[in-house]
Amino acid sequence: PKSTLIILLLSLMLLGAAASPLPLLNSSLPDPAAVVADFHSKVTTSRRRMQETGGGGGCMTGNPIDDCWRCAGTDWWKDRQRLADCGIGFGRNALGGKGGPFYVVTDSSDRDPVNPAPGTLRHAAIQEGPLWIVFAADMTIRLNEELLVNSYKTIDGRGANVHVAGGACITLQYVANVIIHNLHVHDCVPAGNANVRSSPTHYGWRTRSDGDGISLFSARDVWVDHCALSRCADGLVDAIMGSTGITVSNSYFSHHDEVMLLGHSDGYLPDSGMQVTIAFNHFGVQLVQRMPRCRRGYFHIVNNDYTAWEMYAIGGSASPTINSQGNRYIAPANPNAKEVTKRVDTEEGQWNGWNWRTEGDMMVNGAFFVPSGEGMENIYDKASSGVDPKSSALVDQLTMGAGVLGGPRESTHLPSSNGHRSPECVPDTPHCTPAPSRPFPRPEPNFAL
Repeated sequence: PKSTLIILLLSLMLLGAAASPLPLLNSSLPDPAAVVADFHSKVTTSRRRMQETGGGGGCMTGNPIDDCWRCAGTDWWKDRQRLADCGIGFGRNALGGKGGPFYVVTDSSDRDPVNPAPGTLRHAAIQEGPLWIVFAADMTIRLNEELLVNSYKTIDGRGANVHVAGGACITLQYVANVIIHNLHVHDCVPAGNANVRSSPTHYGWRTRSDGDGISLFSARDVWVDHCALSRCADGLVDAIMGSTGITVSNSYFSHHDEVMLLGHSDGYLPDSGMQVTIAFNHFGVQLVQRMPRCRRGYFHIVNNDYTAWEMYAIGGSASPTINSQGNRYIAPANPNAKEVTKRVDTEEGQWNGWNWRTEGDMMVNGAFFVPSGEGMENIYDKASSGVDPKSSALVDQLTMGAGVLGGPRESTHLPSSNGHRSPECVPDTPHCTPAPSRPFPRPEPNFAL
């Protein structure tokens, strides 16, 4: 019930304040009851408009994730946490904030990474215990330092157009059970050499970050779904230092060089147990390499759409096991870049024993995949994540919703934020929004799912 939701939200805020020196700034947070009521009213109105215009799409596509929560016989916004039951692949055990209260982000600012204001994404992400984080309005969040997400969190952008862009981005370090859903993440830059809070009771010094979009460091049980990622200083998604139990699905990647790194270094043995599923993604325009680039570990790459690359699509070193099934690989026009695969800095006499296979993949425009290893089925058991590969002829249908739902795939249009400026915000730049006439405008969501 709505009253229970409000009580839980207030209780969480009070507990966070009691457990730490974080101030509860009443001036930063509007009435929680009004926020929750307004939020659900906006989503309901948006959904009704879509139904009135005949746009009911997205149900029964054959995509098992989307069909799970969009075709469940109830309105998705009435049962948001059903999403946590719809995971697939090696990250399917990611619970996120399932069973926890909702936290409504109302403030796009990030003024103080050590003492974040209530109502901000940072204040939500660092809390202890399960928490389901949603957004009261369209907003662009420019982080001054890495967002350190605590365990058992879902960041759920459905119902709003949310961009994490133009600053530091998202880090999962020594945490588990995180779901990141329906966010634009782009134009991320290095940050650090600063104190950053990671929980209500702890903050510490952070060295310089790489500028990844989403960075996993010794993290497990993580699911990234329906995100749009582009133009970051380093990787779009990087998972290193023993991270495992990961699924990246239904996401759209574009305008980037080194897209995805899975594995810290050739000599880092704990990555030998890494298991990652890459499923139903669209690797789109102006991508160069690393879709993904794997070290050691086991990788299931299934039913993705690769629409060209500049160097290669899938690369690896240090004998990773790569199981490619039901993908569509469309090679670029460059006659010297038709090969899907690349063994990085390794002689053929060494890599010809690595277990890389292609099964049911569609090769277009001269694309070709160089397999290696013994090819025996049992060898790929650890790289088979329980996702039943569908025919590559269905890739268009399976990936038609890849990226942020309800909006453009490209992360080019930054929505108005709630008017809070970061200290470095320069007026009339793409990441700066003029202050509005009222403090917390909550515009109606501009799309419905």
